Amino acid sequence: MKTITVFVFASAVLAAFSLPAGAQTVERRAAITGGGDPNGGKCTIEVVVDGAAEVEIRGDVAILRNLQGQPAQWRRFVCSSPMPPRPGEFRFAGVDGRGRQTLIRPAGDGGPAVIRIEDPQSGLEGYTFDIMWRGGAPPFSDRDRDFDRDRDRDRDRDFPPRRFTVDQAVRVCQDSIMQQARDRFPRSRLEFRRTNLDDNPGRNDWVIGVIEVTRRNGDRDLFRFSCSVDFDRGRVRSAQIEDRIRDRDRDR
Repeated sequence: MKTITVFVFASAVLAAFSLPAGAQTVERRAAITGGGDPNGGKCTIEVVVDGAAEVEIRGDVAILRNLQGQPAQWRRFVCSSPMPPRPGEFRFAGVDGRGRQTLIRPAGDGGPAVIRIEDPQSGLEGYTFDIMWRGGAPPFSDRDRDFDRDRDRDRDRDFPPRRFTVDQAVRVCQDSIMQQARDRFPRSRLEFRRTNLDDNPGRNDWVIGVIEVTRRNGDRDLFRFSCSVDFDRGRVRSAQIEDRIRDRDRDR
């Protein structure tokens, strides 16, 4: 009888350790901070991981799935608008965290975006990443069905192109510059100090500004940047981080 009891206990312990770590999941809905840009959007996600975890994002809902170590935790899930099921262009950018963040699957064809986080050191660590998209249809709705029924009748109507607003131009420029800055200055804190339209003649489609880079040792530098923006097509033609601003030029 004692042998049977020990066997049952050992079997229960083994079964408990055999449970898949992926069974630990926490779902969260995004806080929508903007009115929604039909041309694109962005989500910022922050989680706490000790071991390994995956974040699966679909629309404005995300699932945090623990793969290894202590249960992963949510800190932040903020979006400018819900991500469409089929974005025309999708980008991922790791922002902060000591381990590795990998895009396992980009959003598209109605499937979710999946990001895997691997934390090699012991103890909990915060991880932050951004997902960004351009284009793509929103989730299908009754309004879309009405539009489809009337589309043939309206096909020949001459609609003017949708133009970027100044705020939209600034935002897409900052997104492009931020991506470059993260690649050029990894593990640094990045902050936009100034962003505005270029008021020089012939440059009214340029966005210019200054970004501050604070390195891990505390050193800070300022860099000018510029973007050529196509206001009619709603895209960035080019974006460039220029040379460091010298001390005597900082107030210019």
